Amino acid sequence: MVVLGIDPGTANTGFGVVARQGARLVALDGGVIETSAGQDPGERLAAIFERVDGLLGKYSPDALAVEDLYFGANARSAFAVGQARGVVILAAGRRRIPCRSYTPQQVKGAVCGSGRAGKAQVQRMVQALLSLPEPPKPDHAADALAVAICHANGAPLRAAMERAA
Repeated sequence: MVVLGIDPGTANTGFGVVARQGARLVALDGGVIETSAGQDPGERLAAIFERVDGLLGKYSPDALAVEDLYFGANARSAFAVGQARGVVILAAGRRRIPCRSYTPQQVKGAVCGSGRAGKAQVQRMVQALLSLPEPPKPDHAADALAVAICHANGAPLRAAMERAA
């Protein structure tokens, strides 16, 4: 199983590609799609779409896992993140790749055991779970890898429950 995890954002969209090899998870790729605040909003979203579409073509994942919005105090940034999230889901939908969404608390709980884990703890746990030589950076890439791990680790249970239903 190969999963593309996404931590959506307009300025920085984190991505992480994780594969299950036997009982282990391994990182195939990870990084950040950056766009400039000075760019036209449509150009920014198109750039995110094109890069995600390229990753989907390159890795042919079985699923795309995307982090849900966190609506802190800034509604304007939440709307922008929602737009980035939308073009990511569109890219997967056009390729008929199933999408799953996870809250930040679900991701942190799946990776760290606590939904209140901090950024540094998430980075260290992603490093340990994927046997990386150092914690993944920047934090957007680490978060995207964590989203992919969350999905990959829950997929066998979901499949068994679907078969039972």
